[in-house]
Amino acid sequence: MDVLGSLQYLLTGFVVATTLQNLFYCLAGAIVGTLVGILPGLGPIAGIALLIPATFNLNATSATIMLAGIYYGAMYGGSTTSILINVPGETASVMTCIDGYQMARKGRAGPALAICAIGSFVAGTLAIVCMMFLAPPLADAALAFGPPEFFSLMIFGFVVLSNVTGASLLKALMMAVVGLIIGTIGIDPVTGNPRFTFGAVSLLGGIEFVAVAIGLFGIGEVLVNVEQPAESLEQPVLLPRFRDLYPTLQDLKDSLGAILRGTGIGFGVGLVPGPSPVIATYASYKVEKSIARHPEEFGQGAIQGVAGPESANNSACQAAFIPLFVLGIPFSPPTAILLGALLIHGVNPGPTFISEHPNLFWGVVASMYIGNFILLLLNLPFVPLFANILRVPKKVLLPLVMLFCFTGMYSVNNFMLDLWVMLGCGALGYLMRKWAYEGAPLLLALVLGPRMEVAFRQSLMISHGAFAIFMERPISLVFLLATLGFLLLPLLKGAVRSLNRRTAATT
Repeated sequence: MDVLGSLQYLLTGFVVATTLQNLFYCLAGAIVGTLVGILPGLGPIAGIALLIPATFNLNATSATIMLAGIYYGAMYGGSTTSILINVPGETASVMTCIDGYQMARKGRAGPALAICAIGSFVAGTLAIVCMMFLAPPLADAALAFGPPEFFSLMIFGFVVLSNVTGASLLKALMMAVVGLIIGTIGIDPVTGNPRFTFGAVSLLGGIEFVAVAIGLFGIGEVLVNVEQPAESLEQPVLLPRFRDLYPTLQDLKDSLGAILRGTGIGFGVGLVPGPSPVIATYASYKVEKSIARHPEEFGQGAIQGVAGPESANNSACQAAFIPLFVLGIPFSPPTAILLGALLIHGVNPGPTFISEHPNLFWGVVASMYIGNFILLLLNLPFVPLFANILRVPKKVLLPLVMLFCFTGMYSVNNFMLDLWVMLGCGALGYLMRKWAYEGAPLLLALVLGPRMEVAFRQSLMISHGAFAIFMERPISLVFLLATLGFLLLPLLKGAVRSLNRRTAATT
């Protein structure tokens, strides 16, 4: 399909998307998605799953437009609580907590929220353009990923993660191991046998990721603040003046490169199997920190550490629709639920999807343009409102955060075990903060561990136990070499610095 043909089809899509009914459902999806992203414990997976029954009486186009709006709307909203109260609204917002919350503590919550909205809008729009013109060839490339490639990609993700937070490599790997261990609880994904459940039926489903995330980041943060002297809890939070609630020209200049790089990283990662928004945010953060002139500012409130991951997050979300529509293969849990919704409405995504359902495909693509613009309009005007949450004294805010975490967590599965897990992880998060351990490696290992295990075991079954399969597959080999490069890079940097010091000393 040439460029002119794509543009003609896109115009047809706008005709479909701008009907009164579809505009309403696009707006509804964007608003609900934002709320779903803001509320800890929900996220796009739960939000889409809960609202599928509401689409039964809709046509396939309207239903898909609304559910897609919930998905990318949640990617917008997830940054709000991450920045304001250090609680990731959804999985991919974990990285936003690192610098976004530090910006909020310095009175810069407004610029952080605004950059999130702007970066998400730019990234989402550029990703949709790429989706229009590159969907068929990129889908073919994504099809080349098998279990060996996926396993190598996960290994690469772990190594990238170990260099993200600024903690020691040993501590990061220790936390990753803890996450991998927790991820083995439940049903063996290959044999179907229970593992580490100790006979408890409630553990057969494994440990809920949301409970771990809210515990480490939400409850742990509350416990750390409660430990502070009572006088500090009585002090009002200093907010910036109104004109400081929005980013300055320097903020926009500093963020532009991070937004564009995050868009490219997110789009590329979104085409491979796995929790692509999570991987994209970690990779983007690592890239921004590695190329920054002042990497020591990361973790202390660097605006690039907010702009890059949030842009990568939304770009990966948009890119995930390519394998879903063109191949009929969901590469992430939210798109798997969207696939189920499409099947319920009698639509079978696959190689013939675009030709058989042009109004549906191009209508959804056009609605993404409209939805991203709606989200920008919804988020930017409400930046002062969101930032004013910081006016609430900590003695009032901390109990509200606790209530927020409990109600949000319980609403996911209505399961008491999740609350106990959340409390246990909250205590663990408190101890980790006291001893300077980072929670991000644990969370990523918990998400990727089960998938990495399945890919590893499938690869060995394909090769009849030969580990050489990981080296014989070109894409897998590239990821393994990149992993080796990341491991050797700190050593090379140290050697170069040592050589420079010796050279300077001799001269």
